[in-house]
Amino acid sequence: MKKQNRRILSTILMILLVVFFYAPIVYTIIFSFNDSRSLTRFAGFSLQWYKKMFNDRTMMESVFYTIVTAVLATIISTAAGTITAIGLSKSRKIVKTIVGQVNDLPIMNPEIVTAIGLLMLYSATHIKKGFLTMLLAHIMFCIPYVILSIIPKLRTLDENLADAAMDLGATPWQALVKVIVPQIKPGIVSGALIAFTMSFDDFVISYFVTGNGVSNISILVYTMSKRVNPSINALSTLIIVIISVFLLIGNVAPALRKKKPASAAEG
Repeated sequence: MKKQNRRILSTILMILLVVFFYAPIVYTIIFSFNDSRSLTRFAGFSLQWYKKMFNDRTMMESVFYTIVTAVLATIISTAAGTITAIGLSKSRKIVKTIVGQVNDLPIMNPEIVTAIGLLMLYSATHIKKGFLTMLLAHIMFCIPYVILSIIPKLRTLDENLADAAMDLGATPWQALVKVIVPQIKPGIVSGALIAFTMSFDDFVISYFVTGNGVSNISILVYTMSKRVNPSINALSTLIIVIISVFLLIGNVAPALRKKKPASAAEG
């Protein structure tokens, strides 16, 4: 009887947690189609806020800067983080320890401290704040997450794997690209996804290091928070849909790849 009561209680708690996390998302999606400006009363179905969103130049520029910054920061930080992680795996213990501690600093530091530090650096070097400064900042705080995602995969590899590949005739580049990288691919992909999410979602650091005329979605939402603008609901809904599509593709694609060889083997 006690086990059954615990099971019922855990089920109720799980349902409450799901409602707590997903109710705001559902609420945002529903009110993005609201016919009025009210955020509490649904007056009827309308696509006017989506139309206004696409016609709003400032909002579209923010979407553009957000996506471009996130994509570039992900590509550059993933490449740099992968090379650094592989290099560390072949380094001496003292080098691994020092670089590992330095790598942990941006993660352990509060974002506001990192933001102020970057702001002071740009001011001291007289670098004009804008898109480039925001991109460099995003690359800087994304690289540690990529390294931390890849290092555990490298630790599981045989230390002599690259040497064995070169003994069999592979060049160092071929050993890296065709032997090491495929083995650590899950770590690289997870690191890239974390980097993209961190860059896409960042507000604090972006707010301090960007200049006039350049803002991402987070900064745009902050500037609009003091006045009611249902177009934000439409923008949020669009982002939710895009993320959901990518998640669906990411989960379905591996299953389809596994299914094809199985079908070929049966045939």
